[in-house]
Amino acid sequence: MSEESNGISRRRFIGQAAMAAAPLVVPRSALGGRRHTAPGERITIGFIGVGKMANDYHLPTLLGFADVQALAVCDVDSNRRAHAKKRVEDAYSKDGRSYTCDAYSDFREVIGRKDIDAVVIATPEHWHAIPIVEACKAGKDVYCEKPLTLTLAEGRRCIDAVRRHKRVFQTGSQQRSNVFGDFRQACEFIWSGRLGDIQTVTVGVGGPSKWCDLPEEPMEPGLDWDLWLGPAPMRPYNSVLSPRGVHNHFPAWRNYREYAGGGHSDMGAHHYDIAQWALGMDHSGPVRIIPPEDPNAQEGVKYIYSNGVEMTHGGPSGCVFTGTKGTLHIDRGVLTSDPESIVKEPLGDKEVHLFQSPGHHRNWIDCIRSRKRPVADVEIGARSVAITQLGNLAYWTHKTLEWDPAAWRFTGEDADQKLLDRERRPQWKLPKI
Repeated sequence: MSEESNGISRRRFIGQAAMAAAPLVVPRSALGGRRHTAPGERITIGFIGVGKMANDYHLPTLLGFADVQALAVCDVDSNRRAHAKKRVEDAYSKDGRSYTCDAYSDFREVIGRKDIDAVVIATPEHWHAIPIVEACKAGKDVYCEKPLTLTLAEGRRCIDAVRRHKRVFQTGSQQRSNVFGDFRQACEFIWSGRLGDIQTVTVGVGGPSKWCDLPEEPMEPGLDWDLWLGPAPMRPYNSVLSPRGVHNHFPAWRNYREYAGGGHSDMGAHHYDIAQWALGMDHSGPVRIIPPEDPNAQEGVKYIYSNGVEMTHGGPSGCVFTGTKGTLHIDRGVLTSDPESIVKEPLGDKEVHLFQSPGHHRNWIDCIRSRKRPVADVEIGARSVAITQLGNLAYWTHKTLEWDPAAWRFTGEDADQKLLDRERRPQWKLPKI
């Protein structure tokens, strides 16, 4: 690309983004019923990435909101793109709305439209940070899937972009909205002191990712492979990374370092998020990360917080909190404690009652209108995934890392700030804000 790498390079994007309209803000009380919301009162949405998560979750949920209008879908795969376009048009046709949903292969076409208020980003992990920053600069509010970013530097950049451009941002950490289980209640019990002082936490999720070693495969037409790779190194196509068309499984790009942080980041972004929430660390994090003694281990990394709490990667699925008064185990479909009374006795009026989300997407849309921060704001998402990134770095380097969560940098004599980020292809540098 001929234009500077610190900004989006497409002329159409630059021209349109300069005129980007602010999101419509209308009181909920002014909205009508399921079929009676005036077009001018709807939040307009563009979808960037329409694979399994979008098909299973984002599209059907947001298409069911009367105060939302999907205007565009985007995917590097022509089959997924066409499927999502038809799904939007069919849904609105049944609901009495008739129009054409636009479809694009390049996310910059969506971000550049001045008639789109907000975007939903459900791309692979390595393709989150750039669209997030550019969407914020273009005046769009953002919902982005977890894990929020691939590197620590990307997380800091996303926080700064959201704050500078005053955007409403929801991370796809749906457990904050009590999807899949009683996660909010678990935090309420802990915040209310039922476990006493928390001493240890275990987080049972998968291991770190590895470098990609997949062989080359022939590729059918209709996929922009170069754009799928984006900032990642150029390599031959393999269907494990981007299965063609509409599929009903989560592709295994999650296993490879070029694109993701492995199971440690994938489910870790969910469960470390709950650990952070329960510990009251949404705006902080661990200060020391210690790798296991075995350099080949896939679990066992330890995180030490400034208050002395020790969190370990490993153990039963989900989170186990141990305090001076007992233990609590929270996972999807699991909420148990020892003694049982910790979770069996209802919360009293004077105990902690956290905000009860109306649903992860609904919370985001409501906050677009009120301009408040949603339950999984950008900093919450960035700090939760930062734990998995720090842990993966400890596994990969087999070194103890000293971390300053306020300054967002490594400390100590052996601090290596290069670990904050990684090399990218020149045309896809991390944008300035």
